Amino acid sequence: MAAMGPNSAALIGSPPEILRNGDSSYPYRQCSDLYYLTGFAEPQATVLLRPGADEPYTLFVRPRDAEREIWDGRRAGVEGAVKNFGADKALPASELRGNLAKLIANVDDLYYELGANPAYDEILLAVLDELRRGERRGMRAPRRIVDPRFSLHELRLRKSSEEVEVLRRAAAITSEAHVESMKAAKAGMGENEIEALINYTFRRRGGTGPGYTSIVGGGDNATILHYIENDAELKEGELLLIDAGCEYAFYTADVTRTFPISGRFTEAQKRCYQIVLDSQLQAIAMSKPGATIDELHDCCVRVLTAGMIELGLLQGTVDECIQSGDYKKFYMHRTSHWLGMDVHDVGVYTLDNKPRPMEPGMIVTIEPGLYIAADAEGVPDEYRGIGIRIEDDILITADGYENLTAAVPKTIAEVEAACQRS
Repeated sequence: MAAMGPNSAALIGSPPEILRNGDSSYPYRQCSDLYYLTGFAEPQATVLLRPGADEPYTLFVRPRDAEREIWDGRRAGVEGAVKNFGADKALPASELRGNLAKLIANVDDLYYELGANPAYDEILLAVLDELRRGERRGMRAPRRIVDPRFSLHELRLRKSSEEVEVLRRAAAITSEAHVESMKAAKAGMGENEIEALINYTFRRRGGTGPGYTSIVGGGDNATILHYIENDAELKEGELLLIDAGCEYAFYTADVTRTFPISGRFTEAQKRCYQIVLDSQLQAIAMSKPGATIDELHDCCVRVLTAGMIELGLLQGTVDECIQSGDYKKFYMHRTSHWLGMDVHDVGVYTLDNKPRPMEPGMIVTIEPGLYIAADAEGVPDEYRGIGIRIEDDILITADGYENLTAAVPKTIAEVEAACQRS
C-alpha cells in the first residue's frame, strides 16, 4: 500500500477452480499474488486494498456453509477473514459486484491486471461503465488502470528473511528427494517409480507436493527439455535426468541433477557431464550483487561451446560458434530465472532496456545443460542420447551468494558415491 500511494486501490482476485474431468476438480492452488498479500488460500476470494481509506484491507470470501463444508472442507468465512487473516472488513464473495463501484470510486489509480481473469474483467468493465455514467453524482471512475505487477512483483522479487527460511526448507526437502532417487534408481525400474519416490518424499517431509510437474527422463528422454510423461523403463548404461522441486508453504525449490542409472558414468558421459558442471560452477562463482543473469548465461554459453568443440559436436572457434548460434543445437535454453512462489517467479529481467543487476534477497536458478539427441546429425556415436542438466538455487547475499541446494551431490565422485546402494 505504501508503494501504491494514498489515493489508489488494488483489486486482486483468485483464479477459478478447474474441472479435471466429470465433476472432479484439480487440486486448488491460490493465485500467488493474492496469497502473498493475505495468506488466504481458499477459492472465490478477492482482496481490495485502499491505502487512503478508513478500512484499507477488504476481503471478499465464501461465507460459512455447514452443508458445503461437509462435502468440500472448512471455510474461514467472513468472520474468519477478519479474525484469522487480518482483514479490516470482510464481505461475502457474492457481494463483490454490488460493492465494487463505491469502493473504487474517485481513486486516481486502480491497480488491476487486465486480461488475467476474464470473469473479473467482466465485472470491472461493467463497474467502470457504471461509474463513468454516474459522474454527475460525485462518483467518478479511476483515472488510470495500472498493472500491479510493477510494484507488487518488485516486492516478491526481493525475498525477506522469513521467505528465505521457507525456501531453505523447500530446498532441504528437495535435496533429500534427489539423494533418495540416486540411491533407488536402477535398470528395470520405471521413471514413474522414481517420480513416485520424489512425490512421496515431498509429502512425507511436509511439502505440498511438486512446485511444478517433475521431469524424470532416462536416456534420450533427458534430451527433451520439458519431458513429463515419466513412463519409460530405466536402462543400464544410460543417464537419468531429474528436474524436481518441492513446494513448501507456497514457495518452491527447483533442482536438476543427472546421474548414471548403473551407478558409474561411462567415459563419454563423464566428458559431457564435466563440461556442464564446469560451466555451472563458473557461473555460480560470478553470482553477487551487481552481476546480471545475462552475464551468467554468457559465461555458461562460452564454457559449453568450448566443450562442444572439444567433443567434436561443433567445428570452428568458440567465438564463431557463439556468433552463428551453432551451440544452440545442443544448448537451446537460457541459464537462469527468478525463483520464489512460482518456479519461474515474477520480476522483470531488464531495467531501462539493460540487463538487470542482481540484488541481495533475489533468488535465481543456474541450470546449464547439454542435450545430444539420439538422432542428432553429425555427432560421434558415443555421445548420442546423452542429456545433462545441473541446476541449483542461488540466493544473492550482501557479499556474494548462498547455494540453497548445495546438499545435493554434484561432482562426478559425489554423484557416483550417492548412487551406490548398500
